[in-house]
Amino acid sequence: MTERAASRFSNCSAAASCALALALLLAGGVQAQGYPSKPVRLVVPFPPSGGNDVFARIVAQKLGESWKQQVLVENRPGAGGSVGTEFVAKSAADGYTLLLGHTGTLAINPALYTKIGYDTLRDFAPISLLASAPLVLVVNPNMSIRSVADVLAQAKANPSALNYASSGSGTGSHLSGELLQSMSGVKLTHVPYKGTAQAMTDVLGGQVPMMFSVISPALPQIRAGRLRAIAVTSAERMPQLPEVPPVAESGLPGYESTLAYGILAPRGTPEPVLAEIHAQIARITATREFRERVDFEGAVVLEGTPAEFAALIRAQSEKWGMVIRATGIRPE
Repeated sequence: MTERAASRFSNCSAAASCALALALLLAGGVQAQGYPSKPVRLVVPFPPSGGNDVFARIVAQKLGESWKQQVLVENRPGAGGSVGTEFVAKSAADGYTLLLGHTGTLAINPALYTKIGYDTLRDFAPISLLASAPLVLVVNPNMSIRSVADVLAQAKANPSALNYASSGSGTGSHLSGELLQSMSGVKLTHVPYKGTAQAMTDVLGGQVPMMFSVISPALPQIRAGRLRAIAVTSAERMPQLPEVPPVAESGLPGYESTLAYGILAPRGTPEPVLAEIHAQIARITATREFRERVDFEGAVVLEGTPAEFAALIRAQSEKWGMVIRATGIRPE
């Protein structure tokens, strides 16, 4: 028996209660020992590309190797990730259907969509955090803008005259701009596109002066001098762009906008199964292979307990919910 289990029994007030607790723990241990006895599905609620899919496939491969059982990545895109997320929420709570969730599906979508088929806090059991991915504020190098202070100064001098591109309404790149405006009091004009690639093409061409972009597609353009990186949206500097300060260091203290990725199961999944999955993922995230791939994707490894993951979801839900309600954002 583990020390944690032993401490639980030390608090029993009666022999009968202890016996019952022991029986339940032993039953759970048997269940965990038999898990998994068949293939496990790891649902990615987006098409097979981008950080969601990359992280899921690394985790699936390593879990399969450890369990000697297939862990299949299943892409179920639609409605900004809501379709696949709802599918997992309504799946059997037995540990055989898991979700690769992130801030968009867990914290943003419930506030963004008027009708959604799941409640993140009610329907899911957070298991393990995987990574945190900030964005980078980039501008066309022909612009005179060289810092967040320059952005704020221009926006204050000419309200709504400064445009910024995003990968779509309600996305992280859009909300990062809305958060900048709400915290600084300036007015920018949002120009939504259907994806990061289209938005970045117009920033490169000078049609739109700037955008908040995920780091990985922007990094080659930054290194080639075709984009100028002026700030990252994380609280601290990123190893991929060590010379670029956070927005919070650039005249807007407290600013932070990141996408957190993690693994969840339907609420009601047995605790021993959740503990087994958490232990295996903790081992995976500690490997050099996983950390190098996370770095390549412009993110950093994010570790924590299920309780810490749940607390992060609650905090991000409150934060982005306030921004969305205040601005009246709706999906396209």
